[in-house]
Amino acid sequence: MAGINLHQNLGQSQVMSPQMRQSLEVLQANSLELGQILQQALVTNPVLEIDSSEEQLEESISPDAEHDMETLSELEDDFRELQITEQRSSNVGIDDEAKRDHLYNSIVAPETLQQHLLSQLALASLTEDTKQIATILIGYINDRGFFDCSLEEISTSNNFTLREAEHAQAALQNFDPAGVAAVDLTESLQIQLARRDMLGSLEYRIVSEFLDSLARKKIPEIARKLGVTTESVNLAAESIATLTPDPGAEFDPTSNPHITADILVFRNLAGDWSAQLTNDNIPDIAISNAYKDLMASTDDNKARQYLREQIRDGKILIRSVSQRQQTLYKLALQLIQRQPEFFETGPKALKPMTMNDVAESIEVHPATVSRAVAGKYVQTPHGLIELRTFFTSGYTTASGQEVSNTGIRETIQQIIADENPKKPLSDSAIEKILKEKGIKVARRTIAKYRDQLNILPSHLRKNF
Repeated sequence: MAGINLHQNLGQSQVMSPQMRQSLEVLQANSLELGQILQQALVTNPVLEIDSSEEQLEESISPDAEHDMETLSELEDDFRELQITEQRSSNVGIDDEAKRDHLYNSIVAPETLQQHLLSQLALASLTEDTKQIATILIGYINDRGFFDCSLEEISTSNNFTLREAEHAQAALQNFDPAGVAAVDLTESLQIQLARRDMLGSLEYRIVSEFLDSLARKKIPEIARKLGVTTESVNLAAESIATLTPDPGAEFDPTSNPHITADILVFRNLAGDWSAQLTNDNIPDIAISNAYKDLMASTDDNKARQYLREQIRDGKILIRSVSQRQQTLYKLALQLIQRQPEFFETGPKALKPMTMNDVAESIEVHPATVSRAVAGKYVQTPHGLIELRTFFTSGYTTASGQEVSNTGIRETIQQIIADENPKKPLSDSAIEKILKEKGIKVARRTIAKYRDQLNILPSHLRKNF
């Protein structure tokens, strides 16, 4: 009989508690999704009720959750005569509440690309450090599924190494949808082909070396340079056409007719910029006093334990909502403080602002900021803006003025809009114009921004 060897290994691992999972779920939920979470909690947790008073907010700011759990049996409320057998005011307007519940539950808020990636990240077998970096990277992925700026810029802004960023990016590129977390269209198509086990194929070579030529239908030229027949290139082109140029298209938030703002930025009566949370679709919830009284007076140990657990869960949910609202409000104040020119004049005046900068100011981890901005929108004088849009790196002009990547894209778009259609400007010409404005941007960067704006190269924009 073979010997049996026993080995004992000692190691550390982080396990996310159900309370932490719920807190993260609440934090990254938009107002519609949070409304649905709270409505579900009202159905499943009998001690929760809708309350229009502000008492539950004060109760939810308790700094020590563990202390709350230990002292649940020592309720601070005065003992009142039990009224459970009476039909309390919650029965008033029950038909109206049922209609409202049906309305809440019938509105389905589509999942955003960022939320879809975050949900996959939570289940991924990665180290905690890699997960935190990947969470920050997700905040920089636009709705097409590409990064808004280079990994070098992201890593520098958030105090981790380029190698760590590349490792986290590689993990994200294994997520669904295929082609996500790429720096540009070429890399996205390469990822999609790799998923189909087509590394080294003719399709892969065309995408890697001749994507621009393929877009211009230069089939004979591609065939000649690759030493293959035009028929082979045509067949490969048909295969490439089955790939998606926009991995995040299925999560396009503009297709959601129920997008509502979580934050409203407006001028107050004094003429200053102010912010407030809209709280659309978010019911106020509180712990029922009747069930507190029941827990304090019942002699049934099982009933007391059940009520204690339900009250604990309710308090955790209320606290999570309160923390979400406080974080969003702090983010809103940061927008007003850091981006006043944007609210005055629009996207061109957007200044560079990173999640790391804001996280330091509001004393949270950058990953918390990344989750908080996911799927959230701000109502501004310039329209409904995705909160993530405000976080971007940028450049410093010759005069010392900071200009964000978004502002530069807006400027490039305006330059091209004002060009002579019979003599369209090349990327080199746009580079010179920007330089005259004191903005030094490389031609390759201009080409990347132009591609992000879905603007064709100069020779394809020319009108004859």
